Amino acid sequence: CVKYGFCLPPLWHARLQRNPPRSIEKFVDAVFRAEGLDPNTADSGMYKAMREEVRQAFERSRAAEGGANA
Repeated sequence: CVKYGFCLPPLWHARLQRNPPRSIEKFVDAVFRAEGLDPNTADSGMYKAMREEVRQAFERSRAAEGGANA
C-alpha cells in the first residue's frame, strides 16, 4: 500500500491470501485488477517493479517451504 499506492479492499486481500494465483504474472494481474486497473494498459515501469516484488516474495515462500520440508 505504501510503496506503490495499491491498497486492496479487505475482501481482495483475504482472497489473495487464501487462494493466491500460482504464477507471478497472474498474481500481479490479479492485484492490478483488484485496484480497478487493466494490467495490459498499466504503467509498464510500475508493473515491472511490482512483478519483481512478487517474484522475490514467491522465492522467499519457496525457500521457506523447502526449509520446512528439510
